[in-house]
Amino acid sequence: MTVKLTVENAVQAKAEIEKLQAQGYSHDDIYIFAHDKKREKDISSALDTESVGMKEQGFLDSMKNMTVSRGDELRAKIAAAGTTEQEAAEFEEELDKGKLVIIANKNN
Repeated sequence: MTVKLTVENAVQAKAEIEKLQAQGYSHDDIYIFAHDKKREKDISSALDTESVGMKEQGFLDSMKNMTVSRGDELRAKIAAAGTTEQEAAEFEEELDKGKLVIIANKNN
């Protein structure tokens, strides 16, 4: 099952992640996204969530993301975490507004 959430800040993200863990999701099942790479890395590290990488995307898509815009990279990573391309585009718009996106997926 995949859970998709949008939150305003890291405090709300922490609360939602704790709820997900209470529902049986592990740290390896939970991904957090922010439009700014440094913010995403810092929050992911602080909340001990997973990063989308080669395991989720595959080697070629991971390499491709090194040469595309941040928006394209985010949409690809969000889709790899367990959303449709349409959902990924909608979530990327939320990221543009400064929000955070949390995807919890037990299937990855």
